[in-house]
Amino acid sequence: MQRKTMSTNIASYIDHTLLKPDASREDVQRLCAEAVEYGFKSVCVNPVWVKTAVQALKGSPVLCCAVVGFPLGATPTDVKVFEARGAVEDGAAEIDMVINIASARADDKDALVEDIAAVAAAVHDGEAILKVIIETALLTDEQKVLACQASVEAGADFVKTSTGFNGGGATVEDVKLMRATVGPDLGVKASGGVRSLEDAQAMIAAGATRIGASSGIAIVKGEQGQSDY
Repeated sequence: MQRKTMSTNIASYIDHTLLKPDASREDVQRLCAEAVEYGFKSVCVNPVWVKTAVQALKGSPVLCCAVVGFPLGATPTDVKVFEARGAVEDGAAEIDMVINIASARADDKDALVEDIAAVAAAVHDGEAILKVIIETALLTDEQKVLACQASVEAGADFVKTSTGFNGGGATVEDVKLMRATVGPDLGVKASGGVRSLEDAQAMIAAGATRIGASSGIAIVKGEQGQSDY
């Protein structure tokens, strides 16, 4: 009974994720039905599927989240802004953007702040929230701290570990570092490689307030998921 209660509670942390390039309309609709059934916080989809997801989730408390600049982050800021604004206009309540990873690796905090702040402004204009993917697997600890500091300064609502598409994923150590850097008020999303209830519990204990996973059903059932993101 205790395990079932914990699993149910975990569901409210999960962004149920489908970001495969070959995902179909039927796949997205199935994702949404699962999110409603299990009580996940949101579904996370590519921008082309936002309208489909919003329609499928209509009447439920499940939110629609869209990714921007995904998965490389290597698009100009004005393109990210356009993409984010369009996704919010289509009904996305949350946006997960990828930073310019090259800027983080070059220790260019000003460039990071400029990129994130522009997207944050567009997202907040639409009364949505912004999560910033810093892609921890490609950064040193010092660069992770820099990216988190830039996210705070730029007005982001969350920092997020990973896309799951560029090697590596969430680790307890990275979540602890991110939480220590952003303080108690900003959200921290652990994403990439979270495949079990035990994984999710460890991330939450480390300071995560959201879990991004395509193994959400396995997590709430106490089973082992197989997906990489």
